[in-house]
Amino acid sequence: MSELVSRRPQRGGRAARQAARAQATGNEAIHAGLPGGRYRPLTDADMAQVHGAALTVLERTGLKDPIPELLDIVLPKGARLNEHGRLCFPRALMEDLLDGVASEFYVHARGDRAGKDDMHCTAQNVYFANSGTAVTTFDANTKSFRPSTLRDIYDFTRLVDRLENIHMLGDTVLATDVTDDYAHDMNMVYAMLAGSQKPACLTFRAREHIPHAIRLFDHASGGEGSFLKKPSVIFGGCPVVSPLRFGKENLEIMIDTAKLGLTVDLAVPPQAGATSPATLAGTLAQSVAETLACVAIVNLITPGCPIVFAAWPFITDLRTGSFTGGSGEQALISAAAIQMGNFYNMPTSVGCGMTDAKLPDAQYGLEKALTFTLAAHAGANRLCEFGGMLGSLMGCSFESMVIDDEAGGMILRTLRGIEVSDETLAVDVIHSCAIEPGHFLGNTHTLDHMTSEFVFPELMDRERTDTWEREGRTDLFDRARAKADTILDSHFPNHFGAADAYVREEFPIILGAEEMKRRAPRPQPKEGAA
Repeated sequence: MSELVSRRPQRGGRAARQAARAQATGNEAIHAGLPGGRYRPLTDADMAQVHGAALTVLERTGLKDPIPELLDIVLPKGARLNEHGRLCFPRALMEDLLDGVASEFYVHARGDRAGKDDMHCTAQNVYFANSGTAVTTFDANTKSFRPSTLRDIYDFTRLVDRLENIHMLGDTVLATDVTDDYAHDMNMVYAMLAGSQKPACLTFRAREHIPHAIRLFDHASGGEGSFLKKPSVIFGGCPVVSPLRFGKENLEIMIDTAKLGLTVDLAVPPQAGATSPATLAGTLAQSVAETLACVAIVNLITPGCPIVFAAWPFITDLRTGSFTGGSGEQALISAAAIQMGNFYNMPTSVGCGMTDAKLPDAQYGLEKALTFTLAAHAGANRLCEFGGMLGSLMGCSFESMVIDDEAGGMILRTLRGIEVSDETLAVDVIHSCAIEPGHFLGNTHTLDHMTSEFVFPELMDRERTDTWEREGRTDLFDRARAKADTILDSHFPNHFGAADAYVREEFPIILGAEEMKRRAPRPQPKEGAA
């Protein structure tokens, strides 16, 4: 047995250390991009079978409705049309293309966040990202859902700008008050780039909008040409409509994105029992096939072009035919889809946290925790739909966004795992404290490791019951609402800065410059409402 050494000398005053402990947040214990991949619902043999099934589907069945532009690109390079006019990808072609896929890329942050908040996208580096395009927003004053607006896009973005565990922006809600497609896309881009300098993933309604959006990105990134040098946005969409059919508009956007050499994001969401087989394995195989078709097209256009493996198999409640995003089956099949992306050594994304609950209640907590945790531990590069989503992606909530951000910190801590070393095993500290004083609370070792071992949630209630009674009996929603209100009442960024005036001359910007400096009026509850 090694000789026990005396306890290390105290460093600094006890009062100073205790004050530091009182202010601890635990942020040293976590960081963005921690590796996942320990949860593996599929065996190696299972993955090989799914891969084989997906290639058979692509070779034999193929995809319906390929547009002429696509055929001009892929047919001379080895794809073929079958007797039904469906675009098929021979197995040998797919194997060759998969050998050359991009295994990593960066999505850059802008301005003061550049560098430190860049996203390194690889297989298994875990980040949390917003998205969802919810058509309604939950209003805490009226306790009801109302149509989402352009102002909501800006407000959700500036809220996320102050939330540490949501690493990427997305179009969380839809601006239902902007009906013109071009105006919608440009104003969505403007509201998000004004509200935060975090990396972003955006969708567009038409390919013609991409060059205009790139000019907006340049205005927000430092001038003409700056965006393409360090892309801070990836372009998303759903180029495949299950089962196995191309969607024209999103396919065109994917083609143009690949021609630019920009990162192609996508989502392929077949629903088990509705637009894909009722069996989880069958839905997984179809989703992988549909995703690999996109991977093939992008790499036939620009070899090695970065693309996200985004198989998003969804679950249907076969009693009602409705999508159910919070089920145990959803958590399981999402993890399996991530595992298949890791099989191809590609950065992945997956939809998770898609609770079916309408409020942050017990169902909400159960469904979010299950889907978040399994997706993260399966090694999803991006957990999308992460923040604030309610009602099977139909609604979003500012309060839920704050709650989910806090959950993200706790999940990241589980990803980091347990560090085992002589220092952390603390044999000498055990010996010293067990003899005198009989506890570890004031020991230097405890204070030194407090913020590196533990995450300290801001919203979770860990007080005694009598303290909770005395301080107003608040629940999680109350505390989340208070935090969201604090941010939304005080944080009004416009990261276009001096370029804002030029942007307003060139684009049909709807949000007023002065309007963005104050909080929008909030609806009041109707008389007699609870």
